Amino acid sequence: MTATSPPSVSAAVEGIVDEAILRRIFLTANLALHRVYIADGKSNLLQRLPGYNHAARWQPWIVLIDLDQDAECAPAASQTWLPEIVPNLCLRSAVRAVEAWLFADPASLAQFLRVPIAQIPPQPESVGDPKLAMVNLARRSRRPAIVEDMTPRPHSGRSVGPAYASRLIEYANQFWQPQIAKDNSDSLHRVYRCLGKLVQTSG
Repeated sequence: MTATSPPSVSAAVEGIVDEAILRRIFLTANLALHRVYIADGKSNLLQRLPGYNHAARWQPWIVLIDLDQDAECAPAASQTWLPEIVPNLCLRSAVRAVEAWLFADPASLAQFLRVPIAQIPPQPESVGDPKLAMVNLARRSRRPAIVEDMTPRPHSGRSVGPAYASRLIEYANQFWQPQIAKDNSDSLHRVYRCLGKLVQTSG
């Protein structure tokens, strides 16, 4: 393996928004993403963790999962989810959800949502429910389409709007700057650091 040909990394995530975010991270880190397995939910991802851990004996893997309220901190959650992690597996939690990583680039998000930058949470990892915080930001958008797409319909019983995921994917693909966000989010910074170790271990 040469320095100009980094190892190809496989990945597993909860859903399609997480996939878009992870692909953006890999793009900015100049790393090759082999394949992303979308588990369609956190419970499914947790059930498959032992299998991903086993697969990482032969190829580098990264698994991205929301911390939510499962533990006070990411290391404690990882210890519960997968007590023995092989060196080639990077198990990383977004504190407390991937929306917090999007908050961590406040200028880009404020421009995309058309809200004042002062309304973006200044400490994204201290937000208890980042998804709810994102929806509430969208409610205040000066773009009617953002309000329509990202906020739930009255009496729908849903927590997000009909195109919430699509809008976040658009933002992640076209506007989000993870190089900036990692300086404002310790859990995102740890993703970059872990990926660097994967390259060194597998190179």
